[in-house]
Amino acid sequence: METLLWFCNWSTLGVCAALKLPQISAVLGARSSRGISLPSLLLELAGFLVFLRYQCYYEYPLLTYLEYPILIAQDLILLLCVFHFNGDVRRAAPYIIVCVSAWFLLTLQQWILDLAMNLCTFISAASKFAQLQYLWKSRDSGAASALTWSLASYTCAARIMTTLMTTNDLTILTRFVIMLALNIWVTATILHYRKTDIKSE
Repeated sequence: METLLWFCNWSTLGVCAALKLPQISAVLGARSSRGISLPSLLLELAGFLVFLRYQCYYEYPLLTYLEYPILIAQDLILLLCVFHFNGDVRRAAPYIIVCVSAWFLLTLQQWILDLAMNLCTFISAASKFAQLQYLWKSRDSGAASALTWSLASYTCAARIMTTLMTTNDLTILTRFVIMLALNIWVTATILHYRKTDIKSE
């Protein structure tokens, strides 16, 4: 059991260290943010921020959430890329200020953090649905990276295992199960539209 926990923790950390790199690379290579939903990215960033703050506040084992600072940093880089290719990187500043402010506001009262964590699953699910809606509407996967979404699916599966073996926190477990299903759905949708693009050429 200890070996499985060790593997899940460290493989998740390793995968997350590079999770957004295929997406960032695809956006930079295409010199376009086409295929990336800004609302999805912002909601994902909010979900990551709340989740990290919750884990820190309740002093859960560091290895069960160490990837979140890395994911937040990568999302901020991706956010800057999206704004850059949309024409004005300065428009990212208010969003970054809100994220930094939220970090401190979340722990003013314990009930605020607990409520935010309960809403975190809905926020994170909304980010996935925003990406799906964007893909369905445009019928084009553009620069969206199926590899990034596949890796995110793996990390959710691994975190289901680590949660069961460590904290057994039902709120966190529920979040990871829902995120796993939605990440798989987004991956399949990206692959579907990528095949459609290839057939049309």
